[in-house]
Amino acid sequence: MRINIAIDGPSAAGKSTIARRLAAKLGYVHLDTGAMYRCTAYKALQEKLDLEDEKAICAMLKNTKIELTPDGKVLLDGKDVSHEIRQDEISLAASKVSRHPQVRKDLVARQQQMAAARGFIMDGRDIGTVVLKDAEVKVFMTASAYARARRRYDQNIACNIPTSSIEEIAKEIEERDYQDTHRAASPLKKAEDAVEVDTSDMTIDEVTEAIYKLAEPYIAK
Repeated sequence: MRINIAIDGPSAAGKSTIARRLAAKLGYVHLDTGAMYRCTAYKALQEKLDLEDEKAICAMLKNTKIELTPDGKVLLDGKDVSHEIRQDEISLAASKVSRHPQVRKDLVARQQQMAAARGFIMDGRDIGTVVLKDAEVKVFMTASAYARARRRYDQNIACNIPTSSIEEIAKEIEERDYQDTHRAASPLKKAEDAVEVDTSDMTIDEVTEAIYKLAEPYIAK
């Protein structure tokens, strides 16, 4: 039986990395919803829009195509922006645009349409609580701010993305945590039926295996 798996959690908790690993293991499709908000923020900045102007951003989205390919690429209006949207400034900008209810409504509708066929692993901040309320498996991944900053720093270095120090990234992560948990529209929170996994001291393989074991009973049906 093919199911949907929802992985929520704060910025840089490793959600996308684990989702990609798990998708490969199960032969599922990974949908990185955070990349969709990053694309929105990136294009808004490129067009010099005010990130607080919800109407302008929604109007922009009407003429915006966001594609998430099976091999992990993120295409914005046909252009590969996989690296550009991972910069620290885009992370904070994504948090700002994601506060707008109508922006979320647009992107959530796209996400739900994508996952309707089942066999998807979706990660973000409101997947289990809003986007995929009926997902068979829900996970809330977390980790300390320092552990997340260290991972983001290492990832940036490996991908040749301009980066701040670990300490500066940790401060930005704490700022984004506050923004994400205090926004009016779909704030970051653990779904009541989600299993919390603290990845601070776990390897990628250990986290992947832990979530796989949660999914196994449903897949075996």
